[in-house]
Amino acid sequence: MECPDRRYSGSYVLFMVRKRYTYYSPLVMLVMAGGCTGNEIPMMNIGIDDVYVVERMKKVIINPAFDGRYEWSMKNEEGTDSVISENRDFIFLATTPGEYNVKMKIIDDINPYECDILFVVWEEQVAYSRYITKVYDYCPAPGQFVNSLPYFETGDTESDMIRKAEESISGTNDILVSLGGFGGYITFGFDHTIVNIEGEYDFKILGNAFYAAANPNPGSSESAGSSEPGVVMVSLDINGNGIADDEWYELAGSEYHKEETWHDYTIIYYRPDKDKPATPLPNSPFIDTTYVKWISNYDETGYMVKNSFHLQDYYPKWINKNELTFTGTRLADNYIDEGGNGSYYVQYAYDWGYVDNHPNEVEDKSSFKIDWAVNKYGNKVKLPGVDFIRVYTGVNQQCGWLGETSTELSRAEDLHVEDFKNYIPNL
Repeated sequence: MECPDRRYSGSYVLFMVRKRYTYYSPLVMLVMAGGCTGNEIPMMNIGIDDVYVVERMKKVIINPAFDGRYEWSMKNEEGTDSVISENRDFIFLATTPGEYNVKMKIIDDINPYECDILFVVWEEQVAYSRYITKVYDYCPAPGQFVNSLPYFETGDTESDMIRKAEESISGTNDILVSLGGFGGYITFGFDHTIVNIEGEYDFKILGNAFYAAANPNPGSSESAGSSEPGVVMVSLDINGNGIADDEWYELAGSEYHKEETWHDYTIIYYRPDKDKPATPLPNSPFIDTTYVKWISNYDETGYMVKNSFHLQDYYPKWINKNELTFTGTRLADNYIDEGGNGSYYVQYAYDWGYVDNHPNEVEDKSSFKIDWAVNKYGNKVKLPGVDFIRVYTGVNQQCGWLGETSTELSRAEDLHVEDFKNYIPNL
């Protein structure tokens, strides 16, 4: 269970003695909020406190009650006030323990107000994990590895499959989870908020992409092989309920603004009729060419083909609905039949910003920046951090005998948290 942030109102006094903190309750001492100028509006009427105490990488969300135009600022390296937000609601988030002074201004002709707020940031009592600690949702689209990665057993419920997905990718586990065809997704998080540090990669997500050892297209061996790109979405738990129900933002990768990228692409998959006769293709591994029917909002209709290499059901068996609908950004097809006869397919990696796109050891190509976030209109947004990450398959394509392209992932890492399994203290 996540420890709640410690919040102390203006009715508490904070004493600091040799970096040790002692708290006195209102029964011992009562003080009024200080450091404020204006029309003597009590801070309690605004709905904020003068001191907040919080562990690092935990949020403090301030929702002032007073109407007006707000300005929040902190001292920069030159010692002058630097505006950090002009939103009414303010989110404080820090990676380093210490004291942070934030000046709040209400810019109003009738009720101007200014106040200093102290944020005391502690080191966490139990070290944060660098890795995934929670899977919130797992809803794959149909695919040849669905019901297999993770393995479905008769009687498994949605909760069971979410638990199995969590067991596969949490901690240092490296067990692949398949997201199926376009739109299939998984939502996960950490035991803390991943902080957005400007100019740095914030987190990494591992997949099973690889470069082809022998590629008939000269000069492209570093960007071709098996690339099954997944789109990344992020969300910040602004309402503080621990549920991934706040607004989602896409991390705009290298393909986001290209003309061939389809935004607001919607696909509907239909559960196969168990009584439907199979339609095999002679002298091929295709045992049912009309297996899973799908349609899109771009007037497309097609089928996910079933092959002889994967005989289990492709439609997720724990989901009772006979239709599955997904909406998102569809990337252009990235495969080429390099053999020319359906024998050798190569999937070309996009430049950056997608899961299962480049090999894991290519650090900058498998890592992500929160600063890439855009809203549903494609406009950049500034997020102080994220609590939830969602990955979904970003292409809708069949690669012959290889089957549909489906994103797989095995784990994720917060790049701002030390990996203690390789840490040896100086004794």
